[in-house]
Amino acid sequence: MRLIHTADWHLGQSFHGQERHAEHRAFLTWLLDTLVERDADALLVAGDIFDVVNPSLAAQALLYDFIVDAHRRLPGLEIVLIAGNHDSGNRIELPAPLMRRLNTHALGRVYWQDDGDLDAERLLVPLTDAEGATRAWCLALPFLRPAEVTGAGMRADMGDDEDDGAPNDYVTGINRVHTRLIEAARARREPGQALVAMSHAHLHGAAVSEASERPIVIGGEESISAALFPDDIAYVALGHLHRAQQVGEARIRYSGSPLPLDFSEVSYPHQVVEVVLEGEALATTEALPVPRPVAMHRVGPAPLERVLAELEALEDDPEQPRDRWPWLEVRVELEAPMPDLRARVEAALEGKALRLLRLERRLPRVEGEDAPARIDLESLGPRKLFERTWADRWGEPPEADVLADFDRLCQDVLDGDEEVTS
Repeated sequence: MRLIHTADWHLGQSFHGQERHAEHRAFLTWLLDTLVERDADALLVAGDIFDVVNPSLAAQALLYDFIVDAHRRLPGLEIVLIAGNHDSGNRIELPAPLMRRLNTHALGRVYWQDDGDLDAERLLVPLTDAEGATRAWCLALPFLRPAEVTGAGMRADMGDDEDDGAPNDYVTGINRVHTRLIEAARARREPGQALVAMSHAHLHGAAVSEASERPIVIGGEESISAALFPDDIAYVALGHLHRAQQVGEARIRYSGSPLPLDFSEVSYPHQVVEVVLEGEALATTEALPVPRPVAMHRVGPAPLERVLAELEALEDDPEQPRDRWPWLEVRVELEAPMPDLRARVEAALEGKALRLLRLERRLPRVEGEDAPARIDLESLGPRKLFERTWADRWGEPPEADVLADFDRLCQDVLDGDEEVTS
């Protein structure tokens, strides 16, 4: 059985204010051609399908057009989608009844039965071969929000031996969900059928990106152990981290994002992963490089004269349509403020088929300087900003219980985005 694993499409991403529909459309066209060429039996998309919980109509059209085209060209292809932390689980599941007619299974949330036990059956997706025989079971586990695994039903399921107020209550809840789902999968499988897990999570020891991944849980101990996936799971298809990598062993992998989502990802090997199963076991995995439809250049950091020389040397193709012109980040090291810096950089780019998205000025630090350093609010984040504000107001850092309350409020805001309608 042949599977293609991908994740973190982030359809609808606004890249420094610019839309990227042409790039995403080119990737999806390549992906569909690859599925046909490889005669794949299933496509696994491990979360962060969209970039925001309320994606634009154009971003949603990219997904649904792809699903329709995939079913037309590969009627036997099974597609399994799970929601990531950027997605609205409710939105991912909304068209699920229609998508099932196209062999597409959309899982956005976990649900609890009246007795407090996990509704595991709805998260088990049979994967069939060309003859329609079930060859594997997919344990399709969407991103688990704290409210879904630390609520009253989950606490009842844990019993009295768990401490409600423990800092790792969230991770404990995740562990219990994995355990129950694996138990249900083992009960359903028959000899010769493989188990394949999908998850959108941050595993211990995995390498994060420099700037582009949102913390999966505000303020919490967010990473989980690869030990949650026992040896009888043939393959683990992970999403959330944008750098393609295996975690500990070849069967546990992040496919990575198919496109760079930040200039810090420009050198990543963007790919999807082809997975071949033989019976209950993993036979092979192969990284399939994704062509980059739009080039991305990162110039500097360097003094201005060297930056200007590098810009002059950049190759471009004016015959390309504008939505294929390369993206450009320029980082300049300055000895003193230069008010006309942008004008000088733009003059060097005049006539070139390049799109300048970001210009970063780097001034030298002055030893013993009393003036406060300039704060980049985007990189600082709400939690650090709150800590600094509290310390300025009260003369001491906030205590642990205050931070815990703030973290819960932040998480409520993120989770509340799911109720917003476009």
